[in-house]
Amino acid sequence: MPNGQWYPPEWPVRIRALAAGEITAMTPRRAATVMLLRDDPAGHGGPSVHMLRRRASMAFAAGAYAYPGGGVDPRDDDGTVGWAGPGRDIWARRLGVDPASAQAIVCAAVRETYEEAGVLLAGETAGTVVGDTTGDDWEADHDALARHELSFASFLNRRGLVLRSDLLGAWARWITPEFEPRRYDTWFFVAALPPGQRTRNASTEADRTVWIRPAEATEAYDRGELLMMPPTVATLRQLQSYGTTAEALAGSDGRDLTPVLATARLEGEELVLSWPGHEEFTKRVEPRSSEQKEKQKENQSPSPSPSPSRGQGQSPSGGSR
Repeated sequence: MPNGQWYPPEWPVRIRALAAGEITAMTPRRAATVMLLRDDPAGHGGPSVHMLRRRASMAFAAGAYAYPGGGVDPRDDDGTVGWAGPGRDIWARRLGVDPASAQAIVCAAVRETYEEAGVLLAGETAGTVVGDTTGDDWEADHDALARHELSFASFLNRRGLVLRSDLLGAWARWITPEFEPRRYDTWFFVAALPPGQRTRNASTEADRTVWIRPAEATEAYDRGELLMMPPTVATLRQLQSYGTTAEALAGSDGRDLTPVLATARLEGEELVLSWPGHEEFTKRVEPRSSEQKEKQKENQSPSPSPSPSRGQGQSPSGGSR
């Protein structure tokens, strides 16, 4: 039985075109996605993770399940943002980037979680978290953020809030393959649902949201019932070994953030697509007439622009859009 691995039919054509120099690899856009966790009140079965299903109308990973996330806003590196927790230099070393980029990536993670799930990892002080983000005034700010009319720094500052970077744990980093026209360099984070807050489907790109245990999600993927991108499946499998949200957060400190980037090679006429360190996602594609059809289709219409869409991955690669 085939699993639910997201695999665009045009990829073989684009892989061969890239190898032949017919297309040029796009520069990936920085992105962040967050695995939001909560424990079962009864303490059974380990934590659940919040996921959304991308609308069928989406150009990228339509119908796939992913985490809240999206591309970095150019204003996410605004130096005036209120900040609590590990400093930018510490995050820079952890994420493998410069301090300004580290702030932008962390801000994107917190901002996108609020925009897409309605959960805000911020508080009035370094030791508090907002408990209620409902009401007309909050909704107005939320919509302004989503429309890019309000920067995240301005949003926090005018409400007297500081971003709680200590509530995030860096988990993984995946880069969309070079042959994909919509490319993202995505950092995956883990965070706990703050007390008093509730998730909601606040994204225009999702038609469903769920809380699901990682093992249940991967079992449904293995049966071909849930469509997911490789980064999403890989991170779900990694979460299964943790019995509580606190354990997962503690475990994030030692996780390897070496980027995972898919590679493609030809073995005779067979195309082999693989993700280093993740053999389960390897695809072997024999030449088919359908490749010619896809190539003809691409030649008849311009390649999609890499302009950002809201919301994996994954991301691309899993969570961002």
